[in-house]
Amino acid sequence: MLHILVLNGPNLNLLGERDHSIYGRRTLDEINAEIAERARELGVRALFFQSNHEGDLIDKIHAERKSSAGIIINPGALTHYSYALRDAIEAVRLPTVEVHLSDISSREEFRRRSVLSDVAWKTVMGKGPQGYIDALEALVEHLSG
Repeated sequence: MLHILVLNGPNLNLLGERDHSIYGRRTLDEINAEIAERARELGVRALFFQSNHEGDLIDKIHAERKSSAGIIINPGALTHYSYALRDAIEAVRLPTVEVHLSDISSREEFRRRSVLSDVAWKTVMGKGPQGYIDALEALVEHLSG
């Protein structure tokens, strides 16, 4: 069975509490439950991890590099400046889908640039929680094909 690592970065543990007009009303636990259900339907297993600490996310990528077939990551604010996270994704060479609940290209100027996009296989943004499901389906299709 394929394992997909689903990573969420800083402040995503506060989903459901943060600005609902940008991030929606669903909690991270609710979103993860939806991802897990869809993963089961697709015949894969999702492993979830959230941290507000860059190094913890990098350590998780390193630790799971041999047991996971791909990565789905919402790096939060690390999107815009974490070259260390970018390098970890590049180093493990797993197909990675970068997910953003909002459309970062239409937000504040500092949010419009992703330092991860050139090492991500695909980016999904502006679809709210559905973006995770779209990322999962695309990744599973990619890995199966």
